[in-house]
Amino acid sequence: MVAGTGDATDKYRRWATYASVTVALILIAAKLASYMATGAVAILSSLMDSSVDLLASIVTLLGVAQALRAPDTTHRFGHGKAEPLAALAQAAFVAGSGVFLGYEGVGRLAEPRPVENAELGIATMVFAIVMTGLLLLVQRWVIRRTKSMAIAADSMHYSGDLLMNSAVIAALGLTAWTGWPYWDPIFALGIAAFLVWGASRIVREALGVLMDRELPDGDRARVKEVVRAHSQTRGIHDLRTRSTGIGQHIEFHLELDPHLTLAEAHDITDEIERELRAAFPNAEFAIHQEPAGLEDERLDHRIRR
Repeated sequence: MVAGTGDATDKYRRWATYASVTVALILIAAKLASYMATGAVAILSSLMDSSVDLLASIVTLLGVAQALRAPDTTHRFGHGKAEPLAALAQAAFVAGSGVFLGYEGVGRLAEPRPVENAELGIATMVFAIVMTGLLLLVQRWVIRRTKSMAIAADSMHYSGDLLMNSAVIAALGLTAWTGWPYWDPIFALGIAAFLVWGASRIVREALGVLMDRELPDGDRARVKEVVRAHSQTRGIHDLRTRSTGIGQHIEFHLELDPHLTLAEAHDITDEIERELRAAFPNAEFAIHQEPAGLEDERLDHRIRR
């Protein structure tokens, strides 16, 4: 039986993507004007990151829209893997901007330039922090309710933006206070390193879903706990789990009394599935019933070997 995402959950996902694109556009306009007025490479770094955020947010919007499509004749498992694919595209954008920013920062170390209108730059960054903070509140509210990987990856970008904007403020303030021109490119290089590190995290998480990595040990333990709590359960084996991108897929072999009728075994399985669905509302389940005590070739045995 397939558990689809609810209309409200789908709506939350779409709202989060629209909010992300809107905030990115506003911040790009503000930071571009500020960079043209100050010439600060630290502001350029933040502008680059916001530009990447816009591309990533658009990819997220498209990825979420694709992931929410219903199963069809050519994709009977649904389209949920579009979310980790969108996350991989985000990682490519983030890593590319980090490399470019690092190149620009090294150039400014070799040929430092004065920063003008530092006050305007600081005011722009404060505005960016406020806008980013509001967006993060929306995204985290949605993530708690949807577990969306693409939106979580997008949220990580904007979490990094809070640190980045704070670093830009520090760079501008130190440059204006000390007159030393190297604060600006030094902070830019630090931000570049942070972007590349963040991209590597996104790649690891997205590949885990695309390669059907098992759900966390706590989730697997919860499945076994729910199944074994039923009075008719005689055992469970060959439990396999994975993320579908927008939910989970859980399958296992359920051991039952061999003297049960087919109808009785079916009813017991339905009861267990209802209990599991309460714990994993966005999961799909595939449960194979077999008589307890049957000795057969099992996945668990192959894994142990």
